[in-house]
Formats: sequence, structure tokens, C-alpha cells
Amino acid sequence: MRPLADSPMWIALAAGLAVGVAAVVACAILVIVAGRRRRRATAQIEERLQTSTQKFEGMVGDLEKELDRAQEENRRSRQLSALGGSIDLDTVLSRTLEAAGEFEGVDAAMLVVAADENGPVVATYGMSAEETGRYPAMGTPSADALAVEISFRYAAPGDEGSERIHGGVAMPLRSDGDEQVGTLTVFWRNADGRPSEASLEALERLVEAAGPAVENARRFREARRLADLDALTNLHNRRYFHDTLVREVARAHRYDRKLALVIFDIDDFKAINERVGHLSGDSVLAQLSERVRSVVRSADIACRVGGDEFAVILPESALADAEQLYRRLQFAVTTKATGPAERLHLSAGIAELTLEDDAVTFFERADEALFRAKQTGKSQAVAARSG
Repeated sequence: MRPLADSPMWIALAAGLAVGVAAVVACAILVIVAGRRRRRATAQIEERLQTSTQKFEGMVGDLEKELDRAQEENRRSRQLSALGGSIDLDTVLSRTLEAAGEFEGVDAAMLVVAADENGPVVATYGMSAEETGRYPAMGTPSADALAVEISFRYAAPGDEGSERIHGGVAMPLRSDGDEQVGTLTVFWRNADGRPSEASLEALERLVEAAGPAVENARRFREARRLADLDALTNLHNRRYFHDTLVREVARAHRYDRKLALVIFDIDDFKAINERVGHLSGDSVLAQLSERVRSVVRSADIACRVGGDEFAVILPESALADAEQLYRRLQFAVTTKATGPAERLHLSAGIAELTLEDDAVTFFERADEALFRAKQTGKSQAVAARSG
């Protein structure tokens, strides 16, 4: 009997097992190789995805920056457009300073506009009153200069946490006709905080837009001022007087403040006109107005209300203040000749605001007191009767 190992069946079975094992091994090898390939492919895919994600995130970041820049440019464009949207000088100056203060590196700003009848108009941002006087705006060194840079040095070091101004840049404001109408100066408090060149270029665009807007507003204010003045005496006119009296009466009632009124005229002015002529009479009125301006307080509102009749509104004042003003006026015109009229004499009606008064009754009471001053001897002040 042949051994089982030599039998054809066993040989075939062994061969089949060997083939099967080989197949299993081959499959295992294939699986391992495929797994490695898949891992490599997965790693490559993940790497590509990561690279793509980084690129996408970079693109998104760039787009966001571009969007922010576009929005900032759009906002600044609206700011520049808004400058020309008002003819009120205070509004234009405020908008210009607010726009300047938003630039990186700018801590404070000052605008100085060409002088009017009361001197230069000064507006500031981020500055105290003391700093405004200490750091005056600088003009440009020549007509074609775009800006002048200022550097401040101090004899003693500042206290810890000190916010003293260390530098600034002054830029001229020019009208459409290239006439300098003012100066914008921006300041920085950090010794190393100078604005970037991009900020300075943007500031140049700001002053280019602000110059014509400031000039238009300044001209409008001057036109309004002239419209409110009496051409002969350069005091406020009748319309301005009545408009202002309404506002001052309302303010005094609202805040429980005192208010006084003086109405006066020249005694025997008709006779003066007949003696010296109307042209010389106009000269008398003009000289009288100069005396009036020399004795009223800065808060008082002096007006010519018609002919030789004048009025002074005295905010925050009582009857005694009105009497004192009349005495100063009388002294000013009686102690020195007034042109061809020699020395003048004034009669006045004075009144203090009561709770029952409105602008009309307040004026009528003072005017009636002036009438009584004329009727009872002239060259005197008579107090109004209560309402």
C-alpha cells in the first residue's frame, strides 16, 4: 500500500493548499500594497485639500481686506461729499475735524479760518483750551508747499503717562481760486506716532475737499452778517433786533434767567438835522454808534431799530445793569463833541423781563418808558412799568 503522501489525491490536495496559501499571501500583499497606496493617495488628497483650503482662506482674507478698504474708501468719499453739503461754517469745520481725527496716528487737530470781523475762527478736535493756545496752527512756508511738519522738544521730560503733543503737520486750505482760506494742522502725542504716508496723502485729499467748502461757508456767514447789519451805523438792524429779542426772551424764560432791555434815542435830533443837514446828521448817527460799541459788553446786543432810535439787549442782566449801561452811554456822548452836533443827550426807556412778558410786550414796555422819558424832561432814563 502506497503511503498517503505519495497518493495523487494527497499531492493534488497539497498543491491546492499551496496555491491557496500563495493566493492568500498574494491577496494579503495586494491588500497591504493597496492600503499603502490608498494611504498615500489619501495623504496626497489631504495635502492638496489643505493647500487648496489655505489658498482659499488666503483669497477670502484678501477679499475681506479689499472689501474693508473699499468700504473705508466709500466712507471717506461720503465724508468728503458731506463737506460740501452744508453752508454752515461751524458744521463744515466740525465735519472736517472729525474726518481728520479718524486717520491713524492723528490724536488732535486744529482748524484756523481766515479772519472775520471778530478775528480768526479757530476750531479744534482732541485738544484742551490750554493746548489750543500753546500749540498755534502753523502756516505753510511758501505758496506751493503742500504741508509743513512741526516737531516739539521739551526742556523737561513729561510725567509718566504724559500725553504732550510731540509733532504735527500743517496743511493749507485753498479755495477753488487757489486762495488760502485757512490751515488744518494735525498733531500726534506719541513721540514715534507720526501718521503713515498713506494717511498724509489721504489728509491732502481731505484738505482739497475742505478748502472750497470752508470758503463757501465763510462767504455765506459774511453775507448773513452783512444782511443783519445796518449799513450806516454797522450795528445790528431792526430785523435782527426783533428776531434776537424773541430768542433771548424764550431762553430767559426756559432757563429762569434775567434779561434787560434799553431803548434810547437822541434828544432833539430833528433840530440837529435841520441845523447841520441830513448828511451831517448821518455822520452823527455813525459816530454815536461807535460810542455805543465802546461801552456795551461783549455779551450785549446793540441795534439800530430805526431813525435815531437804538436798542441794547442785555442777557443775564437786571434793571440795575440797564441803568448802569445808560449812564455809560450818556457819559460817552455828553463829555465829547459828536461831529457837527457838538455834545449829544440821550433819553432811554429801560425794562427787566417779567414772567408775563413775551418779546412784544417786553419791547412795548421799554418803548413806552422811553416815551415817558421824553415827556418828562428828556436826558434821562425811565424804568418801564410792570406788565
